[in-house]
Amino acid sequence: MIFSSILGACTKYFQHNHSGPRCGLGELILPENEPGSSIMPGKVNPTQCEALTMVCAQVMGNHVGVTIGGANGHFELNVFKPMIAAGLLRVCFLLSYFNTSLRLLGDASVSFEKNCVRGIQANHKRISQLLHESLMLVTSLNPKIGYDNAAAVAKKAHKEGTTLKEAALDLGVLTEQEFHELVVPEKMIGPSD
Repeated sequence: MIFSSILGACTKYFQHNHSGPRCGLGELILPENEPGSSIMPGKVNPTQCEALTMVCAQVMGNHVGVTIGGANGHFELNVFKPMIAAGLLRVCFLLSYFNTSLRLLGDASVSFEKNCVRGIQANHKRISQLLHESLMLVTSLNPKIGYDNAAAVAKKAHKEGTTLKEAALDLGVLTEQEFHELVVPEKMIGPSD
């Protein structure tokens, strides 16, 4: 069950980062395995992610059903035994329940890797755009212009829909050269000195 919940969460990561192409994150490009949306021409649906999510839900449902059935026994009577038996004895005894769920997850994982993961591409242009337009880059200005001025730059850029650089120059807190020396996203990755 833990594996299926983690795997299901991973598919959400792919789906959300694939959203777009213009109004979502659009950081990942998923393979076009099937025709797109019937109501939105040109849209690529994350069908492999959706299929794996359904398998994960089924595996979690198998586990939850047996758990709920077991929790509903009263004294020496448990009227949920037929449901428990059906959940546990999919093919034969307890191991087949686990084998069925593991087989489902295994087969779905192999299909997901083959039909989705292998073809995923990073949308470098979109990632760069989002990175360089991020208002959070303002933190790199703190040492030079202080928190209050950095906050004013971020608020102005957000309110006016401009870049941090444009806001900093308009407010006169930095020159263009100073801005480019301070705001280098690549230097903000990893441990600080």
